[in-house]
Amino acid sequence: MQNLKDNKKFSVVSSSDFDAIKIVSRTNWGRLPRLIPILLIGLMVCSCGGNTFDSEEELMTFLLEETNGYKHSKTVNGVDFSLMYRPTDLLVKQELGDKEVTKEEVRKLRDKYKNNIYFNLSMSKNNQELLSTAPRDRNEFGAMVNQLAFGMGEKVHLFTQSKDTLELADFVYPRLYGMGRATTIMFVYPRTKEQLNSKDILNFTIEDLGLYTGEVRFKVGVDRLIDEPKLKF
Repeated sequence: MQNLKDNKKFSVVSSSDFDAIKIVSRTNWGRLPRLIPILLIGLMVCSCGGNTFDSEEELMTFLLEETNGYKHSKTVNGVDFSLMYRPTDLLVKQELGDKEVTKEEVRKLRDKYKNNIYFNLSMSKNNQELLSTAPRDRNEFGAMVNQLAFGMGEKVHLFTQSKDTLELADFVYPRLYGMGRATTIMFVYPRTKEQLNSKDILNFTIEDLGLYTGEVRFKVGVDRLIDEPKLKF
């Protein structure tokens, strides 16, 4: 797994947005209320076409903005939790790197990753990895290493509103040996059409890892996973 790259600003204002602004500027304030529904519809149409990005940096900026519904975070008892969905094309880009690729190569890798859904769970305390701050002695350190490396499948759960559980396919925990600012683990689940209804909400829960946080829960809209953002290759 690669570290997330720094955010870069990008434009989300289309030419139709500017046309709407011009209309308002030529209109007196008395007519503005009648224009508001038109402006809102125009902005909704523009946003629907903005789901494909030119670069990995632009896609990451979009994903990290919590109002877009792909990243969720909360702090419990001094522990910072963050959950981010990783769309298929982010995995494809990670494997391709910066080399020139053909449409066929992109198609094959999309087929390779599209049957699963991927979440990055990050946990930190005082902007450090859990192993750097939570264990109080060698025994606790060893127990937490074992838990993070081998036992997270028993601590993390993903289920629908109707309590149908998505079985964990795999998880990846890269040891950073104190060099990172958070403990980040990627969880992989099968993309099951029968369980992923566009109107449903997925519950992602983390049992207490000995940090006195109790169960931590995130709610993820399935519609965001179905209509996931893409990259232009």
